Amino acid sequence: MAKLNANYEAVYIIDPRKNEEDTAALVEKFKALAESNATQVEVDEWGKRHLAYPIQDQNEGYYVRMTFTAEPAFPAELDRIFRITDGVIRSIIVCLDE
Repeated sequence: MAKLNANYEAVYIIDPRKNEEDTAALVEKFKALAESNATQVEVDEWGKRHLAYPIQDQNEGYYVRMTFTAEPAFPAELDRIFRITDGVIRSIIVCLDE
């Protein structure tokens, strides 16, 4: 029998050249998206941190960690949205139950 819901963790890095309002808007956008498609949503903003290696000529990024419980289709859609959103320079979504 397939799992209906699983626990996931998403970490994404926002371009540090975005101003505070744009960064807050992106965090709120992804939080609202998760709350409408998942349960037990928690968002933890880590803030600006030094990157291990330059990404798009940037040495820093604004890190955000989000955990949630959802059906398997939602993380795939969230990953697609991360990839097409201007301002997100890296993202990863991991299933915590495996």
